[in-house]
Amino acid sequence: MAETVDAVVIGAGHNGLVAANMLADEGWDVVVLEATEHAGGAVRSAEITAPGFLNDLCSAFYPLSAASPPLQALDLESHGLRWTHAPEVVAHLFPDGRAAVISRELDLTAESLERFAAGDGKAWRQWYSEWRNLASALVPALLTPFPPIRAGARLARTAGVGGTLRLGRRFLVPARVLGEELFAGEGARMLLTGLALHTDLAPDDAAGGGFGWLLAMLAQQHGFPVPVGGAQQITEALLRRFSGVVHRRAAVEEVIVGGGRALGVRCADGRLFRARRAVVADVPALPLYQSMIKPEHLPGRLLADLAGFRWDNATLKIDWALSGPVPWISPDVAGAGTVHVGSDPVRYAADLSTGRPPEEPFLLVGQMTTADPSRSPAGTESLWAYTHLPRGVTAEQVSAHAERVTDVLRRHAPGFDDLVLARHVSGPGELQAKDPSLVGGAINGGTAGAYQQVVWRPTAGLGRADTPIDRLYLASASAHPGGGVHGAPGANAARAALARNRPVLGDAYQAAIRAALRRIYP
Repeated sequence: MAETVDAVVIGAGHNGLVAANMLADEGWDVVVLEATEHAGGAVRSAEITAPGFLNDLCSAFYPLSAASPPLQALDLESHGLRWTHAPEVVAHLFPDGRAAVISRELDLTAESLERFAAGDGKAWRQWYSEWRNLASALVPALLTPFPPIRAGARLARTAGVGGTLRLGRRFLVPARVLGEELFAGEGARMLLTGLALHTDLAPDDAAGGGFGWLLAMLAQQHGFPVPVGGAQQITEALLRRFSGVVHRRAAVEEVIVGGGRALGVRCADGRLFRARRAVVADVPALPLYQSMIKPEHLPGRLLADLAGFRWDNATLKIDWALSGPVPWISPDVAGAGTVHVGSDPVRYAADLSTGRPPEEPFLLVGQMTTADPSRSPAGTESLWAYTHLPRGVTAEQVSAHAERVTDVLRRHAPGFDDLVLARHVSGPGELQAKDPSLVGGAINGGTAGAYQQVVWRPTAGLGRADTPIDRLYLASASAHPGGGVHGAPGANAARAALARNRPVLGDAYQAAIRAALRRIYP
């Protein structure tokens, strides 16, 4: 016998839980169906190295959470979430021992960059001043459905015509190009490049400059905060806030469609859930469209377009329990929560683009006890590093690459091996086992390349959560605006569902969406 609710949310990742909370806040009866035993998706923590050492299983630092209007509106701090910071935010460590550091203290950031080139500290201040003038309109414009009418109008008024055009260009140029335009020294340039590499964008890829600049400015304004007690605390706050029901071990096998409308879902164990108003899917685009929905319910053009969908690169993540702080060759990076390590990001990206495991990995390193002392015993360090690999690597290649990662750390932190109490390696397969949405180790729900963003995410469409099936909404990182723990795909899906169900206006909304989609998917 089917259970009937107002909305069914597929997936209890943070986007699914954001959508569920927003719908429940409007009085909807909401059920969340999670395929695994654990809610949270990529926002989870556990002891996987040694007793007393807490490790974030996937995501770890949260600058986008700090700036996200949807997450701020949920007021998770009132539901037990507490944030903390490392003494410094991000550092790039060069092989010769020099380091460029972003601090939440603007003067310290400027001083660090000035050591690489006279005038770079002043340039940083200038760009940050511009950011502070634009941020309150820019961040909502980036996270809301396309086109961002209200936030976009505010942004245009604030920046002016010329400023808006220049800002648009900044979000299209490669990170290497933008770094050379804005700064004279290697320090600031490499920080921008390293921050762009938090996505799968290479130094010479279009749009990398925008990502790098955005994360750099967020780092200066908000830092890279972490939840006290681990990433899991974000999930727990969302769960505590939610007034509906979460069913674990409830893998959805099929979205039931009738008359062009999502009617509910069927789970792999046979359970049925009917949806009066909406089905919200916090799952990647390909599993949703290619597995959960029968092809006769979808436009042939959509299915054909999905052949061009591209995942982001696979990920290798290693966690360590260390008996003491990392012995970096530069003391300047000791207090940074996030450290970038790697001598040649251009070569690293070139290897990835040609399908080779990079000979010299570029590492993003997280010093979690430095950021949150609750993560491990006093005097120790809970450390992780991740890097990218080509998709489809073998277990042997993953193992060999884990040793390359360790070699990079040995060179930048002599004596590192002497501190290792335990190690846990998570290759692409292990990451997907922890969270089925991390398909093949892709952590962003699809490439962040400019050709698969905004109205091309996940494929040619509207830049909105609406799908060709009435009352079905895509709420995962495969939807605009993409990856990162900001909750925007979930929030956008919830708003679309609410708009569809407004008295009188809901039908007009749906008619307009259907008409637009018919032009895209004839």
